[in-house]
Amino acid sequence: MLDVAATGTRKEQKEATRQALITVGRRLFATRGYAAVGLTEIVTAAGVTKGALYHHFGSKADLFRAVLEQVQQEVGQRVAQAADAQPEPWAQLIAGCHAFLAASRDPELQQIMLIDGPAVLGWTEWRAMDETNSARHLADALNTLVDAGTLPRQPVAPLTHLLSGAMNEAALWLATSTRPRDLTDTQAALTRMLESLRR
Repeated sequence: MLDVAATGTRKEQKEATRQALITVGRRLFATRGYAAVGLTEIVTAAGVTKGALYHHFGSKADLFRAVLEQVQQEVGQRVAQAADAQPEPWAQLIAGCHAFLAASRDPELQQIMLIDGPAVLGWTEWRAMDETNSARHLADALNTLVDAGTLPRQPVAPLTHLLSGAMNEAALWLATSTRPRDLTDTQAALTRMLESLRR
């Protein structure tokens, strides 16, 4: 059971309760899957009432949405960190794309982001959240490469959607793959695909 802080301002207590629910929800959704987790289990583990849950989240799906957003932001941070560790824009693009694919092998992220995300929220909302949290990093990287002349001048939005779609499909496949080499092979195939776009 999480200890929601009994001291501090009312605003701090509300935020502590919200974070406790997200933390517990994330742990349970990741280990058991969305469908197998009940609201009573969540509030008991978080040490709060159902009223507190409904104050912050209108439903279990709303709590899941907050968990998914947190997970997608973390994946975006992993991608950005991998890219920022590289010295130049092309290497940053490759490293960021590889980091995204590698994240899809994390069992917690697989369950929340790739398995339950589209099923619980629907493909349209899941894609919109993905675009908000990670596709914009890809668009920024591609704009930089077009501006530098590394990629031919072109509208970046279509290219962003094509590459994002390819990587999401690969990530969904990797989430169900059992062969360890599949990640390496997929990263190599993606690199070849990206190299074909260069001038």
